[in-house]
Amino acid sequence: MENEKNRPESVYTNKVRAGKRRTYFFDVRQTKGEDYFITLTESTKRFNGSGYERHKIFLYKEDFNRFVDSLSDTVNYVKTELMPDFDYEQYQKRQEEWEASLKENQANAAAAAPAVVPEAPVENSTPAEEPSADETTEDDISW
Repeated sequence: MENEKNRPESVYTNKVRAGKRRTYFFDVRQTKGEDYFITLTESTKRFNGSGYERHKIFLYKEDFNRFVDSLSDTVNYVKTELMPDFDYEQYQKRQEEWEASLKENQANAAAAAPAVVPEAPVENSTPAEEPSADETTEDDISW
């Protein structure tokens, strides 16, 4: 199955946030022939705030084991041979603290937001005018 952009459909996604500007996506995609492959995507927010830069690696099933073995060997080499005394867990702790802070801020913002009560429809009224494509209303903004 494919989506409207004629790209293979993602059947599974695993997202890894890596700080404020970088996110990694591990997507399993299905081909027309009902086969599967993985795309690894690094998405980095641009400094000027105008979108994201994306870099992709396509990983096919015949390379899964060699890729995982080589990645594991390479990471272990850095951890044991090049930087054995470095505390790699500090990044995990910092990420967990950042995610907890983000959730707390979102919860506080939701609690502080005023409750919106929908207005009752008025009979025999004319419909409200729709905003034009270049106008933005509060209803258009998703938080």
